[in-house]
Amino acid sequence: MKFPKMTMLHLRVAMIGFLLVSCTPSATSDDRSAAQIQATLKAIPMDQKVSLPNSEWKKVLSPERYRVLRESGTEPPFRNDYWDNHEKGTFICAACGNPLFSSDTKFDSGTGWPSFYQPVAKDKVEVGSDNSHGMTRDEVRCARCESHLGHVFDDGPAPTGLRYCMNSASLKLEKR
Repeated sequence: MKFPKMTMLHLRVAMIGFLLVSCTPSATSDDRSAAQIQATLKAIPMDQKVSLPNSEWKKVLSPERYRVLRESGTEPPFRNDYWDNHEKGTFICAACGNPLFSSDTKFDSGTGWPSFYQPVAKDKVEVGSDNSHGMTRDEVRCARCESHLGHVFDDGPAPTGLRYCMNSASLKLEKR
């Protein structure tokens, strides 16, 4: 079969383009800067899930925040930013900015960690089972980015009877 000259030229250009693209290494998450990752996070609507590889979370979170949020760590009691904080505002996820708790629901639990009796909305957090450290607890994660926030217990005040015991490192306070 014989192709017209113009079509052969187009076919050759397409083949050269294909070879160039297939032989060029693609950009990986290691190539993105912290600023690019932050811009991506801000561009994702709040009602959508956020999924980043751990290599990117490491670029945008401090080592302590990474340890708590991505590796389910716990910070020391009575030596964290929000356990004795009485400022008004909304506590958001330190990883993705998801609004989590209102200062209006914060109370002094005596545990040394910031405690709340309810999230700003039920769909903002997810609760699952945590069987680490030889005990069974209800772990609380951010519903948007699945970062570890802390645990919830059934020894809180009215009206819910719940105590969301959170790590300060998992939170940021947006002041009113």
